[in-house]
Amino acid sequence: MWRGLWTLAAQAARGPRRLCTRRSSGAPAPGSGATIFALSSGQGRCGIAVIRTSGPSSGHALRILTAARDLPPARHASLRLLSDPRSGEPLDRALVLWFPGPRSFTGEDCVEFHVHGGPAVVSGVLQALGSVPGLRPAEAGEFTRRAFANGKLNLTEVEGLADLIHAETEAQRRQALRQLDGELGHLCCGWAETLTKALAHVEAYIDFGEDDNLEEGVLEQGGSTWWGRKTLISPQRLPSLSLFACLLSPTADMEVRALEVALGAHLRDARRGQRLRSGAHVVVTGPPNAGKSSLVNLLSRKPVSIVSPEPGTTRDVLETPVDLAGFPVLLSDTAGLREGVGLVEQEGVRRARERLEQADLILAMLDASDLASPSSCNFLATVVASVGAQSPSDSSQRLLLVLNKSDLLSPKGPGPRPDLPPHLLLSCLTGEGLDGLLEALRKELAAVCGDPSTGSPLLTRARHQHHLQGCLDALGHYKQSKDLALAAEALRVARGHLTQLTGGGGTEEILDIIFRDFCVGK
Repeated sequence: MWRGLWTLAAQAARGPRRLCTRRSSGAPAPGSGATIFALSSGQGRCGIAVIRTSGPSSGHALRILTAARDLPPARHASLRLLSDPRSGEPLDRALVLWFPGPRSFTGEDCVEFHVHGGPAVVSGVLQALGSVPGLRPAEAGEFTRRAFANGKLNLTEVEGLADLIHAETEAQRRQALRQLDGELGHLCCGWAETLTKALAHVEAYIDFGEDDNLEEGVLEQGGSTWWGRKTLISPQRLPSLSLFACLLSPTADMEVRALEVALGAHLRDARRGQRLRSGAHVVVTGPPNAGKSSLVNLLSRKPVSIVSPEPGTTRDVLETPVDLAGFPVLLSDTAGLREGVGLVEQEGVRRARERLEQADLILAMLDASDLASPSSCNFLATVVASVGAQSPSDSSQRLLLVLNKSDLLSPKGPGPRPDLPPHLLLSCLTGEGLDGLLEALRKELAAVCGDPSTGSPLLTRARHQHHLQGCLDALGHYKQSKDLALAAEALRVARGHLTQLTGGGGTEEILDIIFRDFCVGK
């Protein structure tokens, strides 16, 4: 239905009245005069649908559809009767909002039509807009791309907006809002300013070292410093000096050193932000009949896995995305770890062990009433002991030991073995212990994904990691340079990576990839 409506609107916009030139990227060329329109609210029947326009003909389109001589007050909702400009037939009584540029989302003149959300109303308004000269249907992400082109958003803020639209958990929403608010962009701009200062010092030595134009106080501040090395060379000897005798003010030197440390810290945490955006991998593992499938069904709140008392029921890896304590998780149910009695089960065990190696968090399940069995002892000695022996700083994997079937334990009898590692008691049958497990999962996932509410902004995309790594590598070349020109070039490369991260100097291909993830109308 909605695809058909959009086709009708596109057909109405075709012809000699479409004023748009194209780049190879598919975006309108600057200054083309094209005004775009699209349904911005969700598709399907709804109480209110929002249709928006952006471009120089937005005001003209508003006048034509409302048959009004004057535009409504800016940024105030006004009730207007919308009519088809071709036939004069009434379409709907709607709220309209007029946003003259540059004080709008895109930086251009914009209009929003808040119409009733029935398909016939939306179809009529879209076709009416398509009949207005100078208007055409928007492409996916084109509104946001215009906001970026007009300096309303930098590239990290654009990515934050895309993540906010696609956010499914509380943690994803918090992280996306921080990035949309510009925290990552501001951090990179501060780093770029640090490199600009250092580059200015080096360029000054290159350009004015042989002249008397540099103040002696600048050259002699703190002695001659180059990455911690000091000399007592006078400014008059600068023309004949090697790079290491050149001067960098102690403040600039300390800032560049601090930047190098900060880049390393962010790169070490890069996987946390990417897990937060795409989901942490949580694998449920254990011997057969420990209750793994029951736990997966309990956490996902739906029957993902078949539950049976027969050992070896689960023979393949079953995965489902879930929201655990506000964090996005890809939850994997695996085959029971034992020596398989057949080729199919052996393959299932092999895949289970393969998934264990890829896990960010392991939920190790054991039957609380059967801890002395050979399968339980072997699981404790292999999987639990091997992961537990590694400190969190040495391994990216974390483990929670869960003893299921606590309802089978005698209330007056002895508890689980005293030599067990830290563990949680749970009954998938009665739900007892589930709240404690969820709280433990929240803490572990916060460590795996990072807390989006506090600390430095996280790197959520491989592109962020690539540019910060490139910046750090360039600073390494800068420290090792034996020539002033090479040192200056290394600083330019480092600064260029930070600039590209926020969108300055980005190629069209990269921009296309980022903006194509947006829906039409955003």
